[in-house]
Amino acid sequence: MKNELDPAYLLRAYEIVTQFGEKTEQGHRLDGIEAFSDYDGYTIYLAGNGVQLRVGFHNTYHLDYEHENLKTQFLNKVDALVKNYRQS
Repeated sequence: MKNELDPAYLLRAYEIVTQFGEKTEQGHRLDGIEAFSDYDGYTIYLAGNGVQLRVGFHNTYHLDYEHENLKTQFLNKVDALVKNYRQS
């Protein structure tokens, strides 16, 4: 996969979900996107619609999905979060 996603942008989406989202068992959920991290906080996750995005150490990331259209819908939701919410 080409390095098509900006890790800083993904971190911004994570911050928005954790700041404005509803608390869940794993983390927080906002507009169909769930954000959570591993126990030490070095790896964060954004998940929804059958897609899981893992952002790790050294600005690496990995997307897990079964269908390209699910990936596209998920990334559109992430993009909408960043554009529509402002951090306080």
